[in-house]
Amino acid sequence: MTLQIDLELWQTIGLIIDYSIKIIAIGVVPEGRRPSSSTAWLLTILLLPVVGLPLFLLMGSPYINRRRHRIQQEANAMVEDVLTEVPDQPPEAYTDPEVQSLIRQNRFLTGNPAVAGINHGLLADYDATIRRMCEAVDAAEEYIYVQIYIMAWDSTTDQFYRALERAVQRGVSVRLLFDQVGSWKYPGYLSLGRKLRRIGVDWYVMLPLKPWRGRFRRPDLRNHRKMLIIDGRVGFMGSLNMIDRSYLVRRNQRAGRQWVDVMVELSGPIVASMEGLFAVDWYSESDETLDITRHTPNLELPTRQGTESDATPPEESERNVVQLVPSGPGYTTEPNLRMFNSIVHHAKQRLILCSPYFIPDESLLESVTTACYRGVEVELLVSEQADQFMVNHAQSSYYQALLEAGVRIYQFPKPYVLHTKFLIADPDSPAGQPLGVIGSSNMDIRSFGLNYEVSLMITQGDLLQQLQELGENYQRVSRELTLEEWNRRGLLRRYIDNVMRLTSALQ
Repeated sequence: MTLQIDLELWQTIGLIIDYSIKIIAIGVVPEGRRPSSSTAWLLTILLLPVVGLPLFLLMGSPYINRRRHRIQQEANAMVEDVLTEVPDQPPEAYTDPEVQSLIRQNRFLTGNPAVAGINHGLLADYDATIRRMCEAVDAAEEYIYVQIYIMAWDSTTDQFYRALERAVQRGVSVRLLFDQVGSWKYPGYLSLGRKLRRIGVDWYVMLPLKPWRGRFRRPDLRNHRKMLIIDGRVGFMGSLNMIDRSYLVRRNQRAGRQWVDVMVELSGPIVASMEGLFAVDWYSESDETLDITRHTPNLELPTRQGTESDATPPEESERNVVQLVPSGPGYTTEPNLRMFNSIVHHAKQRLILCSPYFIPDESLLESVTTACYRGVEVELLVSEQADQFMVNHAQSSYYQALLEAGVRIYQFPKPYVLHTKFLIADPDSPAGQPLGVIGSSNMDIRSFGLNYEVSLMITQGDLLQQLQELGENYQRVSRELTLEEWNRRGLLRRYIDNVMRLTSALQ
């Protein structure tokens, strides 16, 4: 009898806890979230409260801790103060009202103006890109800043670390940042820090998980930025991680899977913007303040060479007008998403989007399909098969709506992974001013809200033409997916796609 009473009591307590969790969740979860994200979290908590609630408490908030939030606010105020005399764009920039409005939007959200930059070319060959970065490191005289999401010391990247070692031996200061969670699953991670110390590199991991030191954070936040800055005069940015093209995974090596990436090499005032962004991330991890005031962006374009004897002005086509657009949990207004949406709405005739993970939120999906309805030719470049099961299916769950709207989807052939990220609007159209974006940001929900990203918006210059040519080169080796073919997929594929689509909104 007593046992039965105790059992009934525990059942009653269990029901009270269960319903309390659900009632509280209904009033708490939707605050500050998109409807899709709220629905996904509520469904998880209501169906599986024992699992859903701990997950929500662990990963339910996209915001960073108070210390990082304070640092970001202070950095934003400092950027605004230092650049107060710098106009929104250089005098040689075009005066298209739509583009001026977009530049003002980006500056309001991030503090960075559009500035001049010299384009030294897109680097689309993986191994050649690393070699070029090594050459730039070998030319360093004062300091080198490295910030790359995934770092691994392997047979492909050994040359880069040896170049850093030579730089240190010349008296060059080398500071290096890499993401802890992004890098720790690859071979050699446990010895990487020791090797870096041995060659004299000053390094920190980004967004470390150190709850025992009072620095707990949401564990799935990432610093996804990829930049190399040398002496404040040369900068590289794009999508390439410092790791072998196979990512050192046996199943990738067996399948012949290799990553396809691109970096852009720049000089001129834009490098100062990159340096300022690195300085904030470096301070966030090290508490060391870097002196970047001597490289404040200005309107003067440098010469091609660093010495007075052989210095020559850059060609007119090399002069690009560019704007650095950082984003991440420290920016609660999602600058990169707003920029992507604005450029899509700006497109008049043609729009090319390239992303390894195209998982749009409601606003981007609507802007892309609306562009089709306006008569814009929209082309989406993706991998035939993504490297992650959940992402692959979540991405393909959007194909039906995209194809029905008129988006032309080009699938880069497997086993290659098209990891390049860029967007270009109206590259050869007389109807509107071309605009482009290149950087580390995917066009997915994670990059919009959870990852620290860095993108470069281009409003003028030969980089726009080079991006167009890169996209067309990708198209030539890709296969177009048609609506007729997609409609023949099986019920199991549809089901898995829809389930994975639901998980993509859990943020």
